[in-house]
Amino acid sequence: MENNKQIELEAAAFRRLVTHLRERTDVQNIDMMNLTGFCRNCLSRWYQEAANEQGMEMDKEAAREIVYGMPYSEWKEKYQTEATPDQVTKFKESHS
Repeated sequence: MENNKQIELEAAAFRRLVTHLRERTDVQNIDMMNLTGFCRNCLSRWYQEAANEQGMEMDKEAAREIVYGMPYSEWKEKYQTEATPDQVTKFKESHS
């Protein structure tokens, strides 16, 4: 596969993932961390790191806004729920 074609496909898959995560506001980050080991914040951090590696200045909040589709504080207010004791226990078990 040509390098440019691979980059185009990876970019399309990334955009689809971001769109999916924006639509699935019912899925909490802690659930994602417990099941997959990454969440929206991880994805935004990876995006920020990639931008910085390419010489582009990007801070955490700008990267999060790209992933969340809105300021992170707004997303938290609208969609984030308090973690249940079970979620916290699973997180501690899987990340110890």
